[in-house]
Amino acid sequence: MSSLLYIIAVVLIIGWLLGVFVYSVGGLIHILLVLAVVAILLRLIGGGRAV
Repeated sequence: MSSLLYIIAVVLIIGWLLGVFVYSVGGLIHILLVLAVVAILLRLIGGGRAV
């Protein structure tokens, strides 16, 4: 489950950086970005075990 969150977080950050979602969802991307950063931080703090 944590690897799935990590993949989603990476995809959201890449999408945010490329501006893919900015026009379609507006302010929602900022909420998703915060969730992505939190997921990455939890992954790093939790030890970052490779699956």
